[in-house]
Amino acid sequence: MIGGTLFIGRALVKELLHAGHEVAVLHRKNRHNFGKKVANIMADRNDPEAMKRALAGKNFGVVYDNVYDWEHGTTAAQVEATARACGNNLHRYIFMSSVGAYGDGLNHHEGDALAPDDHHEAYVRNKAMSERALFRMHQRNGFPVVTLRPPFIYGPGNPFYREAFFWDRLREGRPIILPGDGRRLMQFVHIKDLVAASLKVMDIPDIDGHAFNIANPRPLTQVEAVEGFARAAGKEPTFVRLPRERILRSGGHPMGPRLYFGVYFDLPAITVVVNKAQRVLKLKPVDFLSGLKETYRWYVRHNLFPKPDYTFEDALIAAAPASAYSAPVD
Repeated sequence: MIGGTLFIGRALVKELLHAGHEVAVLHRKNRHNFGKKVANIMADRNDPEAMKRALAGKNFGVVYDNVYDWEHGTTAAQVEATARACGNNLHRYIFMSSVGAYGDGLNHHEGDALAPDDHHEAYVRNKAMSERALFRMHQRNGFPVVTLRPPFIYGPGNPFYREAFFWDRLREGRPIILPGDGRRLMQFVHIKDLVAASLKVMDIPDIDGHAFNIANPRPLTQVEAVEGFARAAGKEPTFVRLPRERILRSGGHPMGPRLYFGVYFDLPAITVVVNKAQRVLKLKPVDFLSGLKETYRWYVRHNLFPKPDYTFEDALIAAAPASAYSAPVD
C-alpha cells in the first residue's frame, strides 16, 4: 500500500486486514499506527532510487498506489518508476487516479480521451499522464494495471475541509455563500464504495489495462449538495448567492486560504458514467443522504479541523445586496 496512512489508504488497510491479507504500508515515516500486523516500508515514492532500494528483494501480489504529493506533485515518470520497482511477479497494480484526469466535461465514459500533457492544472496533467504511462506498460509488456477514477470522496475520516466546512457553518446558523447560480454539477462517492471497488478489482479476471469510474450515478448541483449536508445535520440552509468573479476578485480561492465553498469544491464540473463499474464490479453506491448522516455523526465526535476564521466570508456577506439572499432556483 503506497500511501496507506490517510483517507483512502487507511480505510483500505483496515478492510484488507479484515479480509485476511498480509499488508505492508510504504510511506515517508519509519513507523505507523496500524500495529504489528502491518509491515512498514520507509521511502519517498517521488524518489525513484529510494523506491528501488526500499522494494529490492520484496515480492507483492498486489500494489495499491494511492498517494499524491500535493506540495510537489507526483509525475508520470515517478509513477512509472514506482511501478517498475515493484518487480515482475505482480498480480495487479491498482492506481488511484481521479475524474480530474479527464480535464473537463460531462458524462465521461472510461474510453474517453484524458487531459493533454500540457493541461494547465498540474494535478490533472499528472494524473492523466500517469495513467497513459501505466497503460503503455500494459500494452508493451502486459503490466497488470487497473486504474480507478473517483470524483469527490466523502465519508468518516475525510482529511479535506469539505463536509465539515458546511457543518461548521450550519451548526452556527451562518449563511452559506453560493458561488454563481449554484448549478455547477458535483459528483460524489462514499469512501466505503471506493474501498469496496478497490478490493474487487484485486481479483476480477481479465480487467488488466482497464479503468473504472467509481461514483454515485447521479451528479448533484451545488445547491443540492449543500441541501444534503444540511439535511444530514438537521438544519435548514440559508444561501447568500454571489457572483463567482466577485468572490475571486476579493481573494477567494477554491483551495484556500480564503475558502468560500469547501476545499476544491467550486470547480468546473467533471461528471462520469458508471455503467461499467455497475456491470463489472457490481457497484451499488451508498445512498448519499445515508452516507452523509453517517459522516455527520463521525464529524460531531471527531471534528479534526481548527475553529474557522469567518473574517473573509463576513466581508463578502456584509457587501452582498439584500437580493443575494433570495432562494436559488434548482
